Amino acid sequence: MVRTPKNPLTATAIAMTVLAVGCAGWGGWSWYGAAHDGSASYAVARDTVLAAGEQAVQNVNTLDHRRLSQGLDSWEASTTGDLHKQLADGRGQFEKQIQQAKTVSTAKVLSGAVTELDARAGRAAVMVALRITVTPDKGKPVAKESRLQGELTRTSAGWKLSALGQAPAGDPATD
Repeated sequence: MVRTPKNPLTATAIAMTVLAVGCAGWGGWSWYGAAHDGSASYAVARDTVLAAGEQAVQNVNTLDHRRLSQGLDSWEASTTGDLHKQLADGRGQFEKQIQQAKTVSTAKVLSGAVTELDARAGRAAVMVALRITVTPDKGKPVAKESRLQGELTRTSAGWKLSALGQAPAGDPATD
């Protein structure tokens, strides 16, 4: 036979204690599950890829004729694979072109998103919107906005840009 307390406050206190213990247990179990599932580590990987992708795209769209060697070093440090080889092989030509043009180009990331991520394979893709401002030696700066798609590859030094191209623009008349 179960004894029920004669005082209603005691009965209420017992019921509230049982309910609080149940809620605490459920909350702890939920927290543990959320902290140890794959979505948390995936979110960290996604954020790491986005930061690396935005920085690399900004780096390869920024170049100052007065600090040319430093800028081209930044291009090479931000890339890997075929893109890195293309930039390294064309470095002499880039130097001549920029020295003749005497321009300063600066890029500012407006927004970016990870469009693909395969952390196990070490491959990712990003889309980055930039504002690129080109300032000639004698003249006014010209700014244009551009959307670029980049592919990234994970290297021993972190995520690096392995391909970069113009993002296709949709035609509203055909949508």
